[in-house]
Amino acid sequence: MSNETVDVITGVAAVYLQTNQAERNTLLAFERAADGTLKQSGEYETAGAGDGVANLASQGSVVLTGDGGHLLVTNAGSGEVSVFTLGANGPTLEHARRTGPAPKSAAEHAGLVYVLNTGDPSLTGFRLGIDGLEPLPDSTRPLAAGADPAQVGFSPDGSTLIVTQRGTNSIVAYPVDQAGLLGDPQVQPSSGPTPYGFAVTRDGVLVVTEAFGAQTGKAAASSYTVHGGHLTPVSRSIGNGRTAICWAVTTPDGRQAFATNFADGAVSRYAVASDGTLELADAAAGRAIDGERGLRDADLSRDGRFLYALNSGARCVFGWAVDDDGSLSPISSWNGLPDTAAGLAAG
Repeated sequence: MSNETVDVITGVAAVYLQTNQAERNTLLAFERAADGTLKQSGEYETAGAGDGVANLASQGSVVLTGDGGHLLVTNAGSGEVSVFTLGANGPTLEHARRTGPAPKSAAEHAGLVYVLNTGDPSLTGFRLGIDGLEPLPDSTRPLAAGADPAQVGFSPDGSTLIVTQRGTNSIVAYPVDQAGLLGDPQVQPSSGPTPYGFAVTRDGVLVVTEAFGAQTGKAAASSYTVHGGHLTPVSRSIGNGRTAICWAVTTPDGRQAFATNFADGAVSRYAVASDGTLELADAAAGRAIDGERGLRDADLSRDGRFLYALNSGARCVFGWAVDDDGSLSPISSWNGLPDTAAGLAAG
């Protein structure tokens, strides 16, 4: 049996995304077969509203908790995060908890949750327990004026919270104390402009995509090491020749990073060395519709065998099998999504 969370709870492997529709935001669930193919298994009310805009500017709007037992879904239009419990009959909505204006990204570690609110840029903390999300007193932290934040995420040990800020071309790292509160931030200038999505390997290597203001052919990624709330640059702006790179995910062993290029339909693969050094392995390891805009949120199954990415332009999810050397083999695609669809989490 694989080491992914197929969940003892649910009994099935699944992929989830949100519709982000303004009148009625919903969670879409897809059951995954052993060969990686998907079949839609349900649609569930979030009790909130999306912003109704195609291409929600975020990473982490749909998040599977570390124990595989809950899903967090941001409602950018109504200012809430919906909490779903995963069970034998599919996701069950617990509640939609008010967080702040335009939440677009969430992160969880061992029951500690931080939500990135983008309307009035800030971070707000919660504890996830048997009663769902409970606010963490004195946890709200404003972000810099003009930050234009994209993603929030934890280091693997939970000791550091990270935020990418496109507007200030910086990456902010907060130490997290035992109570879950944030300490004084370290502001790290981004190696390249427009830092967007990121992923952190289990060894604490942070891989950040750099969209370079969507300049044609200028997409890149950089790496940093994460220690005790501090970031140290390793590889700076390793270009891939593509355009508008935005979302990133790393394999369970931490040796590969995949990034989607929004403007041209390609998935790039970077090799990650043990010291954090990045090397471009394949600028177009996977292709959705080559040259077509819209390839965005991506995630790997927890055993690292399958990669899925949302393509909002084609209104579908593309899937690839991940070979032992990190190369990608297309599986299929699944159509019929709204053009506002956003977020993607694979269980």
